[in-house]
Amino acid sequence: MERSFEILKFLKYTVAFVFITSGLMKVVNSELADYFTSLALPYPVETMYTVAWVEITAGLLLIFNKYMKPALIALMVIMVGALLLTKVPALHAGFVHALFSARLDIVMLVLLVVLYRNRLLSS
Repeated sequence: MERSFEILKFLKYTVAFVFITSGLMKVVNSELADYFTSLALPYPVETMYTVAWVEITAGLLLIFNKYMKPALIALMVIMVGALLLTKVPALHAGFVHALFSARLDIVMLVLLVVLYRNRLLSS
């Protein structure tokens, strides 16, 4: 049980790190605005900054064990959105290519689900 607790804590901090750094990159790297614009989203720059601040805020909430359920749900929504907007279109290049393109997003989504299911243990 103690080992599981330590592993979940490590996963939580690692996931938080990934989302905080991802959010920070969206805030400081203006080139990402061009990428969001290419997704044909309404208000792409505003969407990018909203996603960035949600990633940073949710990552910090994970680190400080506050509002774990809403933070994890918000991050899962972002990952599902990322998969649908950026990885599903990759299917035109072939199924294996799409899977390769989506591999890290899928891993992050799985880790978020694991943390969500075990959020009381990882506190």
